[in-house]
Amino acid sequence: MAGKKNPWGNSTGGKGGGSGEGSGGAPSGDKSDGPGKDGPGRDGPRNPWLPGGGGGSDDGKRRSASIEDIFKNRGPEGPRRAGGGGGGPSFRFPERPGGGSWLPILVAGGVVLWFLGTGMHLIQPGENAVVKRLGSYSRTMTPGLQFSAPYPIETVDKENVEGIREVRIPNGSSEKLILTGDQNLVDLSYVVRWRISNLENFKFELAEPVETVNEVAEAAMRATIAEKTLNDTFTGQGRAEIELSVRERMQETLDEYRSGIQVVGINVAKADPPSTVNDAFRDVSVAEQDADRARNQAQGYAQQTLAQAEGEAEAFDKVYEQYRLAPGVTRQRLYYETMERVLSTTDKTIIETEGVTPYLPLPEIRRRANNADNANNGITVEATPRQTQNSGGQ
Repeated sequence: MAGKKNPWGNSTGGKGGGSGEGSGGAPSGDKSDGPGKDGPGRDGPRNPWLPGGGGGSDDGKRRSASIEDIFKNRGPEGPRRAGGGGGGPSFRFPERPGGGSWLPILVAGGVVLWFLGTGMHLIQPGENAVVKRLGSYSRTMTPGLQFSAPYPIETVDKENVEGIREVRIPNGSSEKLILTGDQNLVDLSYVVRWRISNLENFKFELAEPVETVNEVAEAAMRATIAEKTLNDTFTGQGRAEIELSVRERMQETLDEYRSGIQVVGINVAKADPPSTVNDAFRDVSVAEQDADRARNQAQGYAQQTLAQAEGEAEAFDKVYEQYRLAPGVTRQRLYYETMERVLSTTDKTIIETEGVTPYLPLPEIRRRANNADNANNGITVEATPRQTQNSGGQ
């Protein structure tokens, strides 16, 4: 093609007649030492895959592009030209006003933040902290601002050592049947209150501290109930003895384990018979309550009768003392009082005097007067038959 530059460089026939390049020489834009050729004074086509038109080749021959040639001059901003001219900018840290680098300051700041974030600890009141150095126990921290080596050289584990913790057995609404000393079953539910007394032992002597407390509490409760009767588990005094015994047994066992746990108290929340015999047990309980009520009523009646008899005996003793002082007067007075008490409930009057009818129907006369008054007022009253008896055949 005449007048145009060959992108592959000079052809093999460029020295002769040329094919459209003019006779006897190369075109003006394709010099022998130009960048379009493989080298000064060398003929042959250029490798378009090499940067700079194959300027990096020494043998002047065409070769295929390698992966290293493609990426060695390619930067984050795109392909770079040979010789570094016009390439994209590379990343560099900003410089300080004095010309120094910010990298040392950033590294030092990161180290300070790492130390403050993992080496400074605020222990709250009521807390203690266990420090482990490379996995081994080092020391125990008390409340306040404390310092340690940064993580992972030292690790700090905080725990509340003054708070009271509770364990409820059983956990939920399930039954916990325990055999009593008189071969009965009781459904028992109780609460264990405990706290940490030694944080070092609590962390390193027991693998599962809470599970250990549950198992020790259940063993102590079963051993204590086995020494009590069924009625002892239902009464208040029996429950108090059970709670004290379980607490002592638990503390003794936990001290042998070096657990670092202090048992604060035991509270028996429920003590009932098993659900399968609960109805029968309720009937027995009701019968026992009825028997107790009847027994109490009998005792009350006996006490009342005894008190009344003692009072009457005391009154008789006083009368007898007066009778011994004046037998005749006392006898007559007793006769009058007895007759007054007997005749006060009758409506007949008897007079024993000469010339007077021994029997006076005073109640009948009074009844007739009342009937007459009622008749005058328009009230009808049925008359009662009258029967008069005279003493002495009159």
